[in-house]
Amino acid sequence: MAGTDRGASGRAILLATLAAGTLDIGAAILTNLQVPARVVLQSVASGWLGSAAYRGGWPTAWLGLASHYAIMLGIAAVFVLAARKVPALRRQWFPAGVAYGVLVWLAMAFVVVPLSASTLSPPDSVMAAMKPIVIHILCVGLPIAWIAQRMPGAPRPA
Repeated sequence: MAGTDRGASGRAILLATLAAGTLDIGAAILTNLQVPARVVLQSVASGWLGSAAYRGGWPTAWLGLASHYAIMLGIAAVFVLAARKVPALRRQWFPAGVAYGVLVWLAMAFVVVPLSASTLSPPDSVMAAMKPIVIHILCVGLPIAWIAQRMPGAPRPA
């Protein structure tokens, strides 16, 4: 049974990564239509390369996209594995997903990005933070939590 649980968790992690990763990067592109999609992807690569990412053309954009999905793999894995161990995360998937979306945004905005080579800075006001927080709730936290609560192999939420 343990192998089946690992397989279910692995599938849930992969599905959550693809869903949240696609929704999140899609939202980033759609909410930044004033710049080409390539530049949005290069902004992710700037975490590795700093401002040089914006001079690298499509190769650095592809690096940004791959990096985005790799980061999302870790984000999805943390929640799915926690939900396997903490049934309340599955039973209360909606509030858990909202909270996780906010937590992910906080970690990215105030820990990951500042520690990287990125030239992006944290938001300077609550209003500037609202759009990315809502995006992280709707496109990251809730999809991951919804997928985790539907995993086979563990008790179904009430």
